[in-house]
Amino acid sequence: MNPIAQAAAVATPVESPEEDKPLEWEPRVCEASWWQTRQSRERLVERLLGLFTDRSAGLTRDKTRRRGLGKVLDWLEDQPGETWQDRWMASGADAAGFEWTDLPLKGRGVTKRHQRDELATGLALLVVGQAIRPSYLWLLRQRLTVMLSEARAATDPDAFQRLDQLARHATAAARSDALNKLTWIVIRKGGRVSDITVGDCIELTAALEEHHFRGSAGRPLFYALLKETGVLPASAPLRLRVLRIEGRRSVEQIVDGYGIECRAVRDLLVEYFTERAPELDHVSLRSIARNLCRLFWRDLEIHHPGIDSLRLRPEVAQAWKERLAHIRDAEGHAVRPRVNFRSELVFVRAFYQDIARWAADDPARWAPWVAPCPIKASECATKKSRSRVKSRMDQRTRTQLPLLPALLRAVDRQRKDAEARITAARATPAGGRFLVAGEEFERCRSGQAGRVYVTEVATDRRRNLTHEEEATFWSWATVEVLRHTGIRIEEMLELTHHSFIAYTLPTTGEVVPMLQVAPSKTDAERLLLVSPELAEVLTAVIFRVRAGNAALPLVSAYDVFEQTWSPPMPYLFQRRYGTEDRPLTRSYIRECLVATSQSTQITAADNPLEWRPHDFRRIFVTDAIRSGLPPHIAAKICGHAALDTTMGYAAIYSEDVISHHRAFIARRRTERPSEEYRELTATEWDEFLSHFELRKVALGTCGRDYATPCQHENACVRCPLLLVDPAQMPRLQEIHGNLIDRLQEAKEQGWLGEVAAIETTMAATTQKLEAMRDRAAQPSTVHLGMPEFRTTAGRLTPDSAEENARPISRTGGDAATANGK
Repeated sequence: MNPIAQAAAVATPVESPEEDKPLEWEPRVCEASWWQTRQSRERLVERLLGLFTDRSAGLTRDKTRRRGLGKVLDWLEDQPGETWQDRWMASGADAAGFEWTDLPLKGRGVTKRHQRDELATGLALLVVGQAIRPSYLWLLRQRLTVMLSEARAATDPDAFQRLDQLARHATAAARSDALNKLTWIVIRKGGRVSDITVGDCIELTAALEEHHFRGSAGRPLFYALLKETGVLPASAPLRLRVLRIEGRRSVEQIVDGYGIECRAVRDLLVEYFTERAPELDHVSLRSIARNLCRLFWRDLEIHHPGIDSLRLRPEVAQAWKERLAHIRDAEGHAVRPRVNFRSELVFVRAFYQDIARWAADDPARWAPWVAPCPIKASECATKKSRSRVKSRMDQRTRTQLPLLPALLRAVDRQRKDAEARITAARATPAGGRFLVAGEEFERCRSGQAGRVYVTEVATDRRRNLTHEEEATFWSWATVEVLRHTGIRIEEMLELTHHSFIAYTLPTTGEVVPMLQVAPSKTDAERLLLVSPELAEVLTAVIFRVRAGNAALPLVSAYDVFEQTWSPPMPYLFQRRYGTEDRPLTRSYIRECLVATSQSTQITAADNPLEWRPHDFRRIFVTDAIRSGLPPHIAAKICGHAALDTTMGYAAIYSEDVISHHRAFIARRRTERPSEEYRELTATEWDEFLSHFELRKVALGTCGRDYATPCQHENACVRCPLLLVDPAQMPRLQEIHGNLIDRLQEAKEQGWLGEVAAIETTMAATTQKLEAMRDRAAQPSTVHLGMPEFRTTAGRLTPDSAEENARPISRTGGDAATANGK
C-alpha cells in the first residue's frame, strides 16, 4: 500500500465546528406543544378575557377584544391541526407577516380598517397568552407596542420591572429597545426571563440582521442586562459582540472549510498548518490556508478529479498557474489579472520546500510527501514589484513630510472649532440660533443618547455635532501620537493606562516618563520616551475617556490578527458607543483620517492628499534619520528586527545624499595630514594645466593620469592608454604598411630582436585600427548643449581652448576625454 493510501486508511473523522460550542450557547428548541396551545376554546377564551379585562378602559375595549378574539378563533378552527399553534402555522399567516389579516378577510369584499384592528386585537391576546408562538419573521414585521407591553405585564412582570429599573441610566429609546428584545424572546421561546439562554440572544441577533434590523441588532443593552442580573451563566462573554464576531478556528476547522476530497492530502495540510501555527498570527495562518487549500489543491481537485499526489505533471502545473494568474467568476471565466500572482506562488513553493526540509529531520512523517516543486524560483521573483512599491512609498513620504506642519495646524484648528460649536449648541435651547466662526446654526432637539444636532442655516444641512467633535478629537490625537512615536496603528490602539512607566536614571536619579508598547509584529515589547508634547496629548485623551470618573472604564478589545478578545483593560483609545464603552477600531481611525484629509484640503501637485496611519511611521523614520539619529537606534525605537526594514522606511532625499557626502569628506579630511589640503601655489597650478596641454598626440589623446610618467617612452602605437582618433586612420594605416616593410627587411637580414619588436608593434597597430573602425561606425556627433570651457576657466593655450570647445559626442570622443581628465 502506498503512503497516500495508508494515510487515508488511518485517517479519523474531524469534529465539526458546531461540536466545539458550549451547550449553554445553543438556542432552546421550540416546543411542538404546550399546555396553553392545547386548551379548548372555552377555557382559552375564559382565561384570556379574565387575564386582560381592563375596567379602567371601559366596556368598549373589552367588547373589541372579545369580538376580535372570537373572529380569530373562528378562522383558526377552520385550519387543520390539533393545537392552536398547528392551526396558526398551517394557515400561512406566520409567513405572511404584516399582511396576515388578508387571510381571514379573504372573500369578504371591501376590507375596512376596524375589521383589521379587531383581528389584530384578538391575535394579540393569543400571542400574549402563549396560545400561539409566532416566529421572529412575523414578530419583527409588527408594530404592536401595546402587545409587547401587555406581554411583559402578563408573563413576568417582576423581572421586567427589575430590568427596567436597572437600565434607568440609559436613554428611553435604548431602554425600550432592550425590553422589546427580551419580550420577543419570551414570546417566541416561552417561559420567563430567567429561562433565556445565550443561544436565544444569538438567535435573536441573527434574526434581526436577517430581517434588516442592523441598527437594532447592534444595541447590546438587553444582553448586558441579562448578564448583570445573573440570568446568563458566568461562562457567558461580557459583551454581545464576542458572540457576533467570529473567533479563532482550529486548524481542522480551517482546512475542512474548503471541502478537500482527498483525505490523505487533507491530513497532510492539517499537519503542515499545525507545524507552522506557532510562528504565525491567526489571520496569516488563515490566509496561507486559503492559498494552499482553495487556490492550489482544491482547484487541482476540481480540474483533475481523483488527484492524490503532490507530484504534478508539467502540463498539470502549467494549467494551474494559468488559472491562478487571473481572478475568475463563478463560471470560471477570467475577470482580471491577479495582482499578487507571484506572491501566491511563494506560498506553494514554500509548502514544497518546507516538506522537503522537514523530511530530513522526521522522514517517517514527511518523507512520503516529498516531491519536486512545480514552481521555479524565477517565477516567484518579486524584486521589481517591491522596488516599484518602495519607489511609490518614498515619493509619498517626500511629498508628505514638508506638508506635515500644515496638517498639524489643520487638525488642531478643526478640533477647537468643533469644541466651540458643540459648546455653543449646548448653551442654546432647541429652535434657537447661534453663530460660531462666521457660521450660523439652528439648534435642533437632542437626539438619542444626548447627541447634539443642528441645522446649518446657509445650506439647510443637518449636522451631528457630537459625531463631528468626536471624529476631530480622535483625528487630532491619532496624528499627534503617531507622529511623535512612529508606532503602528494596532500598537497605538493597544495602549492602556498601565503603559506609562516611570524610569529613574541611575546616574542622576531623574524620573523619566516612558511609554511601554505592547508586542505586535515582532512579538517584542519596547519602551519609548514620552516627550512633553506627547504627554500633553495623552493627558487630554485620558481626561476625555475618564469623563469625570476616578478611573478609566475597563473594556475588552478584539485582536483582528489573532481573532481573540483581550481581558478588560483601561484602554486609552476608547469611546462611549450607545450604552457601552468600546475600544476604537482600525476602521474608525481610518474613517476619521479620511474625513480629516477631505476637510483640510491639503494638495500635492494639484491632487488632494490622503493621510493614512502608516504614513506617519514612514515620516517618523525618515525625519529621525535625516536629523542625525543613527539607523540602528531608529530600528530599536520602531521595533524592527532587521536594520534593512528600517532603511526601507526611510525616504532618502537628493539633498541629503549631497550633505551627508560632504560631511563624510569633511570627517575624512580631519583624519588626513593637514599639508594635503594646503592652498595651491601658482607653479603647481601651471604644472597641473600643462599636463593636459601635453596630452594631444598624433594619433589621438593620451589618457595617462596626472603626475605619472610615460611607461612606453612615447611609443604611442603600443600604449593601451592611447585614445585613438578616427580621423587619424590614414596615418595609422601608413604606419601599419611601413611596419610590414620593416618586418620583411628584418627577417631578410636576420634581425630576430627587431622582428619581435616589430611584431609587437604591429599587433597593437592592428588593435587600434579595429578600434578606429568601430568608433567610425558609431553615430555621428550630436551637440547636447553642454557648457563649454572658456579661457577664463584656466590658463589654456589657444589650441587647447579650441580643442576643449569641441562638442561632446555620444561615443565619448576626444573632447569628452580631455574634459574628463
